[in-house]
Amino acid sequence: MAPIKTYSNWNKRSSNVEQQIDPYRRYYFICEGRNTERWYFEKLIDIRKTLSIHSNIEVAYLEKTGEDENISNPKSLIEFADAQKKNGKIKFDAKHDKMIVVFDADIFESQQNNYEEILELGRKHNILGVTNPSFELFLLLHYANSVDEIIIPDSENIVKNDWVGKNQNKRRYIENVFRKKAKMRPKTNSAIGELASDVLVAIEQEAKINNDIVNCKGVVTSNIGGIIQSIIDDQCND
Repeated sequence: MAPIKTYSNWNKRSSNVEQQIDPYRRYYFICEGRNTERWYFEKLIDIRKTLSIHSNIEVAYLEKTGEDENISNPKSLIEFADAQKKNGKIKFDAKHDKMIVVFDADIFESQQNNYEEILELGRKHNILGVTNPSFELFLLLHYANSVDEIIIPDSENIVKNDWVGKNQNKRRYIENVFRKKAKMRPKTNSAIGELASDVLVAIEQEAKINNDIVNCKGVVTSNIGGIIQSIIDDQCND
């Protein structure tokens, strides 16, 4: 298993000789995708103070590397996340810390029928962040009124998420919708991360669509904003 890269700005200090302290709780994000999600969550980590995330909470992004880089199947991703808690490469206290596994549900719309099994496996020891059809839907929520103006009127096509375009311009429908709105390519433009500055807009917009990851088949769904809100709300009382 390749080493995993951890991105966190926890407890940055001006001097290495100052005493280091451990957080009360760590939230680790590990994602199906690579660049898009990494850019987004690293920016979210950078702006944690502006979001008033408790000073005793660490938020970290775990980047898959080497032979693990292409792990994307949800079951394999969950198993990989569980392994990180035990292999000593990260600090993980099962009593306090949380692992958040983020993946797309579109594969279950078209290819697999074991979604309930995946949820049961994943939710035993993790928090699951799910988007249907994909992470671009969550990114689209960062634009004010995107649900009423873009997502709901086009929800049938968004959930189907068929291929559009030809040859090198071939892409999934939701990516095409996002690119038209954002004027950015989510898989190749690191400016995607800047959307995290509007995460409170995304949380507000997300409340207007389905957040129930159990009943998301055939329905535009995201619960990632709700997970981020729960981190913001966490006052380290347990």
